[in-house]
Amino acid sequence: MFKRLGEVGAAVAITVDGKPIRARVGDTVAVALLAAGIDHCRTTPVTGAPRAPYCLMGVCFDCLVTVDGVGSRQGCLVPVRDGMKIETQQGKREAGR
Repeated sequence: MFKRLGEVGAAVAITVDGKPIRARVGDTVAVALLAAGIDHCRTTPVTGAPRAPYCLMGVCFDCLVTVDGVGSRQGCLVPVRDGMKIETQQGKREAGR
């Protein structure tokens, strides 16, 4: 389980799949999801297996999410900001989305 070392920093409000959560300034989207107890951020297109952030440095692509309407963003590389809307990705995304 992911656990923060401390609660340092100002909080920001974001939504994940329409549900409000609090994140910390300086968090990436992937860290905010893990800290909120969200156990996966996408499912695979072929089998539907859940995938969660793994490397947290932009190498593995397991943390793909939709951020403010832009799909397939690497959550580990995107810093949170107040009002951000994040959607988990289910299966393959449609062309142009």
